[in-house]
This record gives sequence, C-alpha cells and structure tokens, in this order.
Amino acid sequence: MRLILFDLDGTLVDSQDAIVASHAEAFASLGLSPPDRRDVLALVGLSLRPTFETLVGPDGPVEQLADLYREAFRRRVSEPGYREALFEGADALVWALAVQPGDRLGIATGKSRRGVARILEAHGWTRLFATVQTADDAPSKPHPAMALQAMQEVGAEPAGTVLVGDTSYDMAMARAAGARAIGVGWGHHAPEALLAAGAERVVSDFGALAEALRDR
Repeated sequence: MRLILFDLDGTLVDSQDAIVASHAEAFASLGLSPPDRRDVLALVGLSLRPTFETLVGPDGPVEQLADLYREAFRRRVSEPGYREALFEGADALVWALAVQPGDRLGIATGKSRRGVARILEAHGWTRLFATVQTADDAPSKPHPAMALQAMQEVGAEPAGTVLVGDTSYDMAMARAAGARAIGVGWGHHAPEALLAAGAERVVSDFGALAEALRDR
C-alpha cells in the first residue's frame, strides 16, 4: 500500500490572490503597512502563527493578525459563488489516483480543518482522501508530525509514502518523516529551493507528476 500525501495551497489549489488580499486586510485593520506579495507567498505552507511571527517578529501583534486574517479569509471565500480554483490537471489526477489499486490519498496542509473541508466539498473530493492533516492537528511544517500522523492513520510505512508539495517546508517535512518528496514547479517556491530542501525531483505540470508517481 502506498500513501500519497498532497499539500493544498500552491499544489492542488490556486489561492494566491485570496491569501494576499486577506493578509493586506489584516494588516490594514491594525494600521500597518501590508507585507510585500512575494514575502507573503514565500511563507505559504506554514501555519498562521509562524507566518506572522516571521512577518512582524515574535513580539508583534501575532495573534491579532492571525485572528484578523482568518476572519478576512473566511469572509472572502464565503461570498456567493466563490470557489478556489484548482490548477489545471489537478482534478483529473486526484480522481485517477483515488481509484488506483494499492494507493491511498491524504492531505497535509497548513490550512485549518474547516478550510480544508470547504475545499474538499466544493470540488467533490470529500470521500477521496483517507487521511486529512491540518494546522489544527499538528505543529507547523516542516515538523514531520502531519506526515507521521497520516502514515499511522492509514497504516503506511515511510518508505511507502510520498508527499507532493510546492514549498521547501513540504519537502523538509517529508524528508524528516522518512518519506519521498516530489516538488511541483507551479507553486510558491522556486524549483531550486525545493531540490535544496530534499525533493527528489520537481515536475512542471500534472502530466509529469502522474509519470513521477508511476515510478515507485
């Protein structure tokens, strides 16, 4: 049995604009200048507390910003008709893997469980993932807890687990858990950063990802 763990933001889901806009709104609510878009996107993958600790320092208004960000993001994604876009090819690959004998799918993300549930329901994926690990369940990436908990939940071994993600935090988490790591080149961190963090390869599209996953 093989466990394939996916990150969400930047890997399957294109949520850049909502993330950046919600950061800007949170900072503006406290009269602070919003961070640069590149600085925000470089931190996608971390949980909210370490994200804001990096942006304003550990002595800054970290908890206030995290709460304001959650409120802004929830309001934005709750607007009628809003649905975070999937990257082209994501839906087809997830469905193909979900019916592949011997494969189990999982999620390991810095999002909240509530946010993950909303995305899975919106795209009809609710029953496709055998394990879902979120910021509510474990320390922030790159700590290996999410990956280790996912393996334990489905009975997978590290050697039979592969994590697919778009950030160096994903790659480092996978390696710390003893799993394989495949980076995707369309997300938030550059391919060279993914390779430096432990990716065995970086793919350029979902066709190449499917081929990489066929190589066991």
